[in-house]
Amino acid sequence: MNSTLGTLLKQTRKRRNLTLRDVQKETRISNAYLSQLENDKIANPSPNILHKLAKLYEISYETLMSLAGYPSPSRTKPAFRIHEDLNELTPEEKDRVLEYIQFLKSRKKVT
Repeated sequence: MNSTLGTLLKQTRKRRNLTLRDVQKETRISNAYLSQLENDKIANPSPNILHKLAKLYEISYETLMSLAGYPSPSRTKPAFRIHEDLNELTPEEKDRVLEYIQFLKSRKKVT
């Protein structure tokens, strides 16, 4: 596996016989920015940039996101899963949660 985002992007671009100008034309990302990405001068490009490059290079968006330091959805657990976490509550805590849910529902109907 490639060690950095820049290394993967550069190798993939070259393997596809594309120049930085070709990539710029297809993605509307400046060739100067692309060069900085490939040389690891920019560590965390936006997800939008990564999506464009993943699509053009036909590589995994999730891989690019991970190499850029973004958490992978498949690796992270949501902070609260009601079906699992409710079982860890006391009966009193469950009652309070249900009361709060009812309160939220009632506010939604009013506004």
